[in-house]
Amino acid sequence: MTRPVIDQEELQGGPELPQQAPGKMADSVVFSVPWFDIVSRTVDGATSPYYLLRTSDYVTVLAKTTDGSVLLVQQFRPVVGAETLELPSGHVEEGESPEVAARRELAEETGYEAQEFELLGTLAPDTGRLGNKLWCFYAQNATLIRTPTDLEEGVRLVLYEFDNLLRDVATGKIDHALHLGVLLLAAVKGRLVVGQRGINLGR
Repeated sequence: MTRPVIDQEELQGGPELPQQAPGKMADSVVFSVPWFDIVSRTVDGATSPYYLLRTSDYVTVLAKTTDGSVLLVQQFRPVVGAETLELPSGHVEEGESPEVAARRELAEETGYEAQEFELLGTLAPDTGRLGNKLWCFYAQNATLIRTPTDLEEGVRLVLYEFDNLLRDVATGKIDHALHLGVLLLAAVKGRLVVGQRGINLGR
């Protein structure tokens, strides 16, 4: 059977992708813990249900300090069994707006705050398993409001120079896929400038 092929030019400047499901959908929760639900979703015409994780939305902050450093955090992640380097991030709690959640997470994980938070956009974390959104923010001129000893337990602040950030993305030292997506979004929005001499934050 020949599979349909869509030419790239058909998508450029063309109509928006359809947002509706191909048929009626019905959900049932098959397992639940405080952090997420496992949901069985049936779709008209499908021979078996789809399984997904239902959880709250995420926020991630690309923050630049007044002296030009990028704020990252180091922490042990039991799921991958290793220390990771990530952008400040977390969940949107009930009753919070994404921006309020982003401001809270930045302060809790780094001890920094910023006056202006710019929404770069929203991303789909995993279209095959997750139905939530990742809200991506850019914060410039972040200033320290608390000492590193007062940060969230298990989280260590790392001040990154621009050249080292790009190098460690290339080597895989920084490998959180969602956060690499935030960096790419910042680049296409003109907030992250990648050139021959490395990486820099615009504006």
